Amino acid sequence: MTTGPAPRAVVLLSGGLDSATALAVARSRGYECHALSVDYGQRHASELAAAKAVAAQVGAAGLRVVHLDMGQFGGSALTDPGLAVPTTPGEGIPVTYVPARNTVMLALALGWAEVLEADAIYIGVNAVDYSGYPDCRPEFVAAFERLANLATKRGVEGHRMVIEAPLMTLSKADIVKLGSRLGVDYSLTVSCYQADAQGRACGVCDSCRFRRQGFSAAGIADPTRYRLPGG
Repeated sequence: MTTGPAPRAVVLLSGGLDSATALAVARSRGYECHALSVDYGQRHASELAAAKAVAAQVGAAGLRVVHLDMGQFGGSALTDPGLAVPTTPGEGIPVTYVPARNTVMLALALGWAEVLEADAIYIGVNAVDYSGYPDCRPEFVAAFERLANLATKRGVEGHRMVIEAPLMTLSKADIVKLGSRLGVDYSLTVSCYQADAQGRACGVCDSCRFRRQGFSAAGIADPTRYRLPGG
């Protein structure tokens, strides 16, 4: 019995825990995965180095990095060095929200997916253990999927594009457990909003807090490298 080529997917890969897990999920579903990272003017480049390592470890068909300086707009502690990254939980949408980031990244992924004749785009957004970003909600993902099928040649010709967010309703602990079952080496990932050049985490930002709590709740040893002993 002969089988056809594997379906293709573009996977947005930041180099963090969630996107690494989303890549592993896509691979487990039989997709030929084309990883896409975006150098958008974020505080550090260590997550891009992590994305390269994760893509190789999980088995992506390749990794492409798009350079797009969203930092010129400012408005976020992740792109504006004049804004401090919060180290304690606050109320409302935090200053680490990058305006339109997921919209822009999904649009880039959509363009590449159409060229590749891919059937799906994977994104590791989560609406449970997260910082309340508006572009991490299921309503946003559903709306972008509608746009994707209205705005592309493949879409109007009947080749439906699916935006997959397999982690959307999972707790951070469940994400850690899922990725561990799928063989993700989380020691390669960098999630910290203000990691140093070696990829070592600060241990106090929102992202570090959610990540540490996830490993603890999952009962799995945290492989994160911290700048200070004990995180």
